[in-house]
Amino acid sequence: SITLDKAAKTGKAEVTIDMNSISSGVGPFDGHLKSKDFFAAAEFPTAKFVGSKFVFNGDKVASIVGELTLRGKTNPVTLTATSFNCYDTPMLKREVCGGDFETTIQRSQWGITYGLDYG
Repeated sequence: SITLDKAAKTGKAEVTIDMNSISSGVGPFDGHLKSKDFFAAAEFPTAKFVGSKFVFNGDKVASIVGELTLRGKTNPVTLTATSFNCYDTPMLKREVCGGDFETTIQRSQWGITYGLDYG
């Protein structure tokens, strides 16, 4: 769930990811990603991002600071908006907001070290 208060320039985010829903389009690769080499989906079936601080640039969300839990370990992560917009929708008769966010993580922080020796 996402809660956004543009006037107060605050927000909260809580996103849970079903790790068994990983789909790259290549079945054997999906199986490897779900294995203990990567996400250990049988042991840790969900990952979670909890965003506690929304950073604004004017009226738009620029980034969300929070914590990502993978494989039972939690580390800080900042999601940076690559696009973000709000608009009034005639269908719902209210404002809706959405955006695209990205980040780069060091997977070894979560104990995912498969292939790091390869260079």
